[in-house]
Amino acid sequence: MKCFVVFLSLVFAATPGFAQAPRPTGAIRIVVRDPSGAVIPNATVLIAGADAATPGALAASAASDGQGVAAVGGLPPGRYTVTVSFPGFETKTVTDVRVRAGETRREVTLPIEKIAESVAVGRDPATAASDPKNERFGNVLSKDQIAALPDDPDEMEQALQDMAGPGATIRVDGFRGGKLPPKSQIRSIRFSSGMFAAENHGAGMTFVDIATQPGMGPLRGGLDFSFRDGGLNARNAFQPQKGPEQTQQYGFNLSGTLLKERTSFSLAGGGTTLFDSAYVFAALPDGTRAAPVRRPADRMNVNGRLDHALSKTHSLRASYQQNDNEQHALGVGNFDLADRGFSRTSSDALFRLSESGPWAKRWFGETRLQLHWATNDSVSTLEAPTVRVLDAFTSGGAQQAGGRRSRELEYATNVDYATHGHAVRVGTLVEGGTYRSDAGSNYLGTYTFTSLADYDAGRPATYTRRLGNPLVEYSHWQAGFFLQDDWRVRKNLTLSGGVREELQTQIADRWNLGPRAGFTWSPFRNGRTTVRGGGGLFFDWLDADVYEQTLRVDGSRQQDLVVINPGYPDPSAGDATLQVLPPSKYMLAPGLVLPRRGVVTAGVSQQLSQGFTLNLNYMHTAGWDRYRGLDVNAPLNGARPDPALGNITTVESTARLRGDTLNVGMNVSIPKRRTFVFANYAWIRQENDADGAFSLPADSYHLAEEWGPVAGVPHHVASAIVNTTLPKNVRLAVSGTARGGAPYNVTTGRDDNGDTVFNDRPAGVGRNSATSAGMWDMAARVSYAFGFGDRAQNPGMPGGPIMIVQRAGGGAGDLLGALGSVGGGADNKRLRIELFASASNLFNHVNPMGYSGVMTSPFFGRPTAAGPARKLDLGVKIGF
Repeated sequence: MKCFVVFLSLVFAATPGFAQAPRPTGAIRIVVRDPSGAVIPNATVLIAGADAATPGALAASAASDGQGVAAVGGLPPGRYTVTVSFPGFETKTVTDVRVRAGETRREVTLPIEKIAESVAVGRDPATAASDPKNERFGNVLSKDQIAALPDDPDEMEQALQDMAGPGATIRVDGFRGGKLPPKSQIRSIRFSSGMFAAENHGAGMTFVDIATQPGMGPLRGGLDFSFRDGGLNARNAFQPQKGPEQTQQYGFNLSGTLLKERTSFSLAGGGTTLFDSAYVFAALPDGTRAAPVRRPADRMNVNGRLDHALSKTHSLRASYQQNDNEQHALGVGNFDLADRGFSRTSSDALFRLSESGPWAKRWFGETRLQLHWATNDSVSTLEAPTVRVLDAFTSGGAQQAGGRRSRELEYATNVDYATHGHAVRVGTLVEGGTYRSDAGSNYLGTYTFTSLADYDAGRPATYTRRLGNPLVEYSHWQAGFFLQDDWRVRKNLTLSGGVREELQTQIADRWNLGPRAGFTWSPFRNGRTTVRGGGGLFFDWLDADVYEQTLRVDGSRQQDLVVINPGYPDPSAGDATLQVLPPSKYMLAPGLVLPRRGVVTAGVSQQLSQGFTLNLNYMHTAGWDRYRGLDVNAPLNGARPDPALGNITTVESTARLRGDTLNVGMNVSIPKRRTFVFANYAWIRQENDADGAFSLPADSYHLAEEWGPVAGVPHHVASAIVNTTLPKNVRLAVSGTARGGAPYNVTTGRDDNGDTVFNDRPAGVGRNSATSAGMWDMAARVSYAFGFGDRAQNPGMPGGPIMIVQRAGGGAGDLLGALGSVGGGADNKRLRIELFASASNLFNHVNPMGYSGVMTSPFFGRPTAAGPARKLDLGVKIGF
C-alpha cells in the first residue's frame, strides 16, 4: 500500500492541478565545468541546509543536464552547502551559498582527480564510503585511458566486455544496444556493480556505463590514423606461412558551441579498410590442409549529436549514428574450407532523444527514447550442398541467403524523489519492435559423415534439408516497471530495497515480480572499510531470434527433411537401411515462463593506505526455468512415440544453472610517479544442464545426466598490469593474463540413440568432462606525445585518475585498452600529436585452442587452432 501511495504521489506531483499555491522561495542554478571550461553532464549535486532557516540534513539532490546545469527550485531563503561530484574528478564543496527569492547562480569547476580512489571532500568519510553509488566497488577510466582504447567501435566494445567479465551490460547514456559512440564523444566510462538495484533488468556482475559529452566550448577537433600490416606480425602456430593482414583506420571529430550556454554540437566519422586471414586447419582424405584465406572488409560510420537547453533547468539531447559494414569470406576457418565463405552487408541506424530536469522541489525526471533500424543481407560464395565430416572438414556452399529487417523502439522514464534520508526512484521501460526476415539456411541440403573412413566409402549418416519459404514477419515486445529506495539509516549505513515487474508478449505468464535488497556499510569512522551485500530475483527475456525460429520452422511455413543412411551424392539412392523421417519442426512449449535467476552477492573493500586498495567479492547464482531444447518425439527404445512425426524440438523452461565467483583484486597508485599497479585473481565455478534454447540433450529421457560444467569457462583467471610514465613524455603499459583450462564436451561421433543429433557421449562420460590446456600472454603499449602552441586552460591535467576494473576478463591485449594516459606537457598544447605502438601477445606464446571432443575425428583430444600470434599496431592522433 505504501508503494502505491508513493506512485500516486509521483503522478500528482507532475500534474499542474495539484501544484501548491506560490510562496516566496528561491532557486539554485549550478553550472558544473572541468578545468578546461567544458561543461560536465550527469554530475551529482547535493544541496544541504546550513542554518536554522533551511532545516533538514538534505534539502535536495539533482544531476547536471546536457549543458552541465543542475537547477533546484522551491528552496526556502537561507544559507546552503553545495557538494558537486563526478567520477574521475575531485568532489568539491561550496559552503555558505546564500539563497534569496529568485535565482542564485554559481559555477563550480571540478579539479581532475589525482589519486586512485574517489574522495568526497567535505563529507564524513564513513558517510561517503556507505553511499551505494561510491566508487569502491566500481572504477572509472580517465579521459586518457579512454583515448588508449581501440579506435574501432566494435573492437572497443569487445575490449570493454572482456575487461568487465562474463555477463556485463554496456549502457550509453542509459541506453542499451547499438554501436558505441566514437571516443571523441565519450566523457567517462564507469564500471559498477549495483546489481541488486530494482532499476536493473539483468543480473550481471558488472555494468559498463558510458557517459557522452556535449560539444560546449570553443571549436575543437581531431584526426586519427592507425595502421597494421601482416609483415610486422608473427605467424600463427598452426599454419605453415603467415596469412595476409592489413588494417587502415581513420577518423575525425569536431565539436563546439552553436548558441552560448544553450546549444552545442559534436560530429564524428571514420572508416576502416582491412583484410585479415581466416585459418583453415582440416583433415582431408589426402592429408591435412592448413592454409590462410584472405578475408576483406570495409566499414564506415558517422555520429552526430545536438544538445540544447530548453530552459534554465531542462535540457534536450538528440543523437544519430549510422554504421555500414561489408564483409567477405565469412564462415571460413578451422574445419570449414574456402568454398564455405559468404558475404554480408549490413546497415545500422540509431536515433536517440532524451530530456531531463527537475519537476519540482525534490523531484527530478529523465525520459529516454531510442529508435533503431537494422538491415543485413547474406550471399554465399558457392551455391552447393554441404559436406560435413565431423571435426575433420566441411566443404560445399555456406547456404546463406536473404536477410533481416528490424525496427526497434526503447522508451524509458525514471523519476527521482529525495527526502530526509531517502532517495526514491520509480521508472518504466518498454522495448521491442517489428521484424521481417527471409534468411535462408541449409536450403540445398547437408550430408553428415561420422568419419573420414565413412566419407571414403560414401556412407553418410544423415542428409538434412530445410524446405519451404523462410519469410516471417512478427512483432516482439517486453516491459518492466520498478520502485526502489535507498534509505540512509545512519550516516555509515544505507539500506536499499525495491521490486521490479516484467512481462513479455510471447509469454502468457504476466506476473514476474522480482524483489531486490541490499546494504552498504562503512563500520569505521575513517571510512576506509566498506562492506556491501545484497541480492534478488531476476528474469531473463525470450530472445526475438528464438521466437523467430519457431515461427519459421513450424512444420508448415518451413520444415526440416531428415534422411537416415542416405545415398551419396544422391540421397534417395541409399540401400535398404535408408529411412526418410516425417517432417521435423520447432515450437514453444505450452506454459513457457520467463527464466528465473536468484543472485546473492557480498563484498568488502579495504583502503590500506591512500594509494593501496584491496577488494574481495563473492557472488552466488542459482537459476531455474531456464530455456532448453527438447526433442519430445525422440526415439525411445528404438521407436518414436508418434511414428507419424519426425523430430519436434520444443523450447521448454526446465533447465537449471548454478554459479559461484570469488574475485580478489588489488591496486596500488603512486601519483607522484604517475604509476599504477593492478593485480586480480578470480575463481569461477559455473554448472548447468543446457547451453541454450535450441541446445538438445544427449538423451531427451535422461536429463539428469546433462548436469555439468559450462563449456568454455575456466576455473581460474589471473591478470596483472603495470602502467607508468617514462622520461620525455613517454608512457608505458605492460600487462599479462593467465587462464586455466576450460571444459569441453566428448562425444562418440555417432548417432547412438537414433535421434539424428550427433551429441551422444560414451557410457559413463559426463557432459563437458574434458579440459583444454591453460593459456597466458603478455602485451605492451608505448606512446609519445608532443605539441605546439599553448592552450589557455589544461583539459587533461597530469596525474588524472588511474583506475581499472577489477574483474576477470579477456587477454592482456584486451586489457591494454584501459591503460593510462600519454600525459606530459603535450596536454597543454593547442595542437597535440601522439605517436603510439602497441603489441599483443608480446612474446608470441602459443595458446592452443579449438580442442576436438569427437572420438571419430583424427584430431580427437587435440587442439586445432591457436590464439592470435603477436600483432603490432602503429598509429598517430592529432588534436586541436
